[in-house]
Amino acid sequence: MTLAEAATEVAPVIETRELTRRYGRETVVDKLNLAIYPGEIFGFLGPNGAGKTTTLLMLLGLSVPSAGEARVLGVDPVQEPLKVKSQVGYLAENMGFYGDLTARENLSFVAELNKLPPGFARKVDEVLELVGLKAAADKPVGEFSRGMRQRLGLAEVLVKDPKVIFLDEPTLGLDPEGINTMLDLITRLPVERGLTVILSSHLLHLVARVATRVGILQKGVLLAQGSIKSLAEEAQVPEDLEAIYKHYFQGARIEEVSV
Repeated sequence: MTLAEAATEVAPVIETRELTRRYGRETVVDKLNLAIYPGEIFGFLGPNGAGKTTTLLMLLGLSVPSAGEARVLGVDPVQEPLKVKSQVGYLAENMGFYGDLTARENLSFVAELNKLPPGFARKVDEVLELVGLKAAADKPVGEFSRGMRQRLGLAEVLVKDPKVIFLDEPTLGLDPEGINTMLDLITRLPVERGLTVILSSHLLHLVARVATRVGILQKGVLLAQGSIKSLAEEAQVPEDLEAIYKHYFQGARIEEVSV
């Protein structure tokens, strides 16, 4: 049965079946079966080279699978990549902004590029307030701290009203206060805006604070997916993401986990 034929009471917003990507003789993603449901904060974990970025590229329609299939919000990213991109947001590890423009001007530029309907200025103000940058809306972004730029990056993602967002290392380089602010924003998104969040981070203790479920990838193979509680019970280890990770990566160093 294909994904198009499959039906469940609660349909996943992201689903893959036997999704595979090969580069020459090397299999980077190997028969990945992944399901992420509405309103989840899904932590995607694995060491460098595990296949997480390649998976993301296939979900965005930027890389064609060698085998298998994927659906994002019921859409095939191979057949309709633009339709997928119009409903999905992506916060990269390092966001680029025009430093001489204000936060408001940067977001307005993005809104115009994405052909948002008239009246987007109200939307710009809304997301700036959401991420705590209302007071800095008319300040040049070149004067922003790392934490402020990360929050502006999240605002840029949200101004397009996506249904699903991918966050790549959203707390990297932030001080403790900035980390807490970002994590608080992430936890609010499913509740206040109905978003599904896929969070990539090598910081296990931070993922554990916000993720409702996690997926653990190694050498292109999905070793496990589920809530921290269910995975701990299955592995017979303490209800701790680091302990779960050690169980699946025998002898691996925690610092090597990245997404």
